[in-house]
Amino acid sequence: MGIVPVKTPSIIKKLLPDFVWEFFTSEKVLFLTFDDGPTPEITQCTLDTLKQFNAKATFFCIGTNIQKHPHIFQSILKDGHRIGNHSNTHLKGWKTSVKDYVLNVNSAQEIINSEILKAETSAQKLNASPIFRPPYGQIKPSQGKALKAMGYTVITWSILSFDWDKDISGETCYLNVIKNSKPGNIIVFHDSVKASKNLKHALPKVLAYFTEKGYEFKTLPL
Repeated sequence: MGIVPVKTPSIIKKLLPDFVWEFFTSEKVLFLTFDDGPTPEITQCTLDTLKQFNAKATFFCIGTNIQKHPHIFQSILKDGHRIGNHSNTHLKGWKTSVKDYVLNVNSAQEIINSEILKAETSAQKLNASPIFRPPYGQIKPSQGKALKAMGYTVITWSILSFDWDKDISGETCYLNVIKNSKPGNIIVFHDSVKASKNLKHALPKVLAYFTEKGYEFKTLPL
């Protein structure tokens, strides 16, 4: 898993207070998020698993993937999940100018908005406010400031499952989540080809574990 921690350190949250890392609540609620989709078969499998536990989540989608698979995107909306922007081409913020970064994010948002307009009114209301998660977690303060000025809320995370890491097992991903999560945490999974094996193992176990403990899984309340 390298030097990136499973649980985001408090010092990082304090250094970047304009980003949303978690929600402070005493309620037994967790916020599952899925990055990089929509992806054939994998996103639908994720949706089916969530449905089994009556769980809602937030999907941070890549613009070009939405264009390739609009029917999968519509399935996410139909099931009552929240949509987030994960850029148009999954670009690395640290290697991108502010201008190009904003243009890329806006391109994805235009695609998202266009598809949401095709959905039911309830889906439109649920996804009215634009939220963005930086690919790789890479975003310069100047990029974050520019996006905030345009009305975006930048969503980061409390817990990384590390489901994309081929060097760890699905069981480790599961333990990463259950051993570190607390009420109000934002948890990262990926509905991608790279993460699919670990995701399919860990996600149903995470849902079962916390459901048994009386937790609810909700969309991001923004």
